[in-house]
Amino acid sequence: MNKLKGFLTVGLFAFALTISSFASAEDLNPPQQVIQETSDLLHDILQKDKSKLDDLDYVFQLVNEVLEPRVDLNKISRLVLGKHWRKASEEQKTSFQKEFKGLLVNTYATAFKEFDEWTIHFIPMTFDPTDTRLMVKTEIIQPSRPPVAVNYRMALNKAGEWKAYDVIIEGISMVTNYKASFSKTIKSAGGLDQVIQQLAEKNKLSETDSQLVREETSNKS
Repeated sequence: MNKLKGFLTVGLFAFALTISSFASAEDLNPPQQVIQETSDLLHDILQKDKSKLDDLDYVFQLVNEVLEPRVDLNKISRLVLGKHWRKASEEQKTSFQKEFKGLLVNTYATAFKEFDEWTIHFIPMTFDPTDTRLMVKTEIIQPSRPPVAVNYRMALNKAGEWKAYDVIIEGISMVTNYKASFSKTIKSAGGLDQVIQQLAEKNKLSETDSQLVREETSNKS
């Protein structure tokens, strides 16, 4: 259960846990379909290419092609920084988004390797076509364990696309957790630039570890 919570609270990536749904695509409303379609794509890819997950470049590709079109990473970045985003320069915003995405990718790389058989149950909801923000409620089902409540905050953008911008696991919000963590770190580190630097250093270390794993794998083969 701790691994599940650790994975899901990092990002909107409970998407990756879904193998099948109790409802057909025709029975789902548009925002629910986004979650289901993302899940199906990830499941197919991970079943074929799970051995590549030590390669961060490959995980970045997964995020860019499958998750990013369906998850509003820009909105998440704004929300997790809160007032610090409003005070940040354009350069700081760009740098933070880059390193924050790197942090999420590193987390995905670990989470995807722990991927197992799960099923998602969509909780019935009333959908109004005029809605621009809503919450999709689901339960993640796994054998011999209690269901886990996973809710998605989603918004309709100007292009008419539903995108997720928060995941709430058993009442715990990813955005709220990150916002509290970054606020505390910004205060203790002395500013946003220091936090960006810390993220960059962690991401660089992960890239180095990934490179070492690739080299070891190449030598064995």
